[in-house]
Amino acid sequence: MRLGVIDVGSNTVHLLVVDAHEGAHPTPASSHKQELRLSEHVLPDGQIGPEGIQRLTQFVGECLEVAEDNGVEEMLAFATSAVREAPNGDAVLKHVENETGVQLKVLSGSSESRLTFLAVRRWFGWSAGRVLMIDIGGGSLELAAGIDEDPDVATSLPLGAGRLTLELPGDPPDAQVIRDVRRRVRSQIAKVVRDVTKVGTPDQVVGTSKTIRSLARICGAAPRAEGPYVERTLALSDLRELVGRLGSMTIAERAELPGVSSSRAPQLLAGAIAVEAAMDLLGVEQLTLCPWALREGIILRRLDSL
Repeated sequence: MRLGVIDVGSNTVHLLVVDAHEGAHPTPASSHKQELRLSEHVLPDGQIGPEGIQRLTQFVGECLEVAEDNGVEEMLAFATSAVREAPNGDAVLKHVENETGVQLKVLSGSSESRLTFLAVRRWFGWSAGRVLMIDIGGGSLELAAGIDEDPDVATSLPLGAGRLTLELPGDPPDAQVIRDVRRRVRSQIAKVVRDVTKVGTPDQVVGTSKTIRSLARICGAAPRAEGPYVERTLALSDLRELVGRLGSMTIAERAELPGVSSSRAPQLLAGAIAVEAAMDLLGVEQLTLCPWALREGIILRRLDSL
């Protein structure tokens, strides 16, 4: 069947259309996305503001039209931390449904982590052994570990690149502010380290997300044009050095780095701080990148239910 998946993240709303068959890997047919940055439309009381709600609703309607034009038979639509944590999240979902007919399902942090882990496991297969996964989005950082398709542990922390960027004002931010954010990030990750590591030493450590791919590209990984099957890695030693460089660079200077778009540049430092902290505290020297993530996990779970 031809499936459509609408992913409402803290940074981007993304429609992915795939041709999916039981027993086969999902084949991308088309992609349509827009950087709405819902996290920047959050009011002081935590609610998503009217402009953010309206922009989200309009783009979901646009995604629906694109899906219909592409012959989508079934639509899967979900939202993550930006809507999940908003006090008016239910009202946002209702507004979108009333205006477009699309029912967005809000994923819990644990579900988000587990579904991403499923995608990672299917990509690398059983030969990867015990897997540890690090995934970072705009609103949250997901960690999961295990030897099966359902991880033994899956957790989500409010340490997304977009969220942390709001705590790093200035261009570039003040060095003391960076140290304060780094200390808080490491403190939160340290609280879950035992839960993640007690399930066993990983045979494969995997990173997934646009932020991690950007960081790896800066550190020398192959560009996207070389295709998804080229092995890409990110070493802790390289990332540690990069964090120091990014802290003294302006947003415009970051945007000149290889593989970094002007829209991604503002969040690059925050993402690097969080990923470097996770790798360091979990004792990870190198990540192997995975091109599949949450959207693919959603699709795979749906196929499993057929």
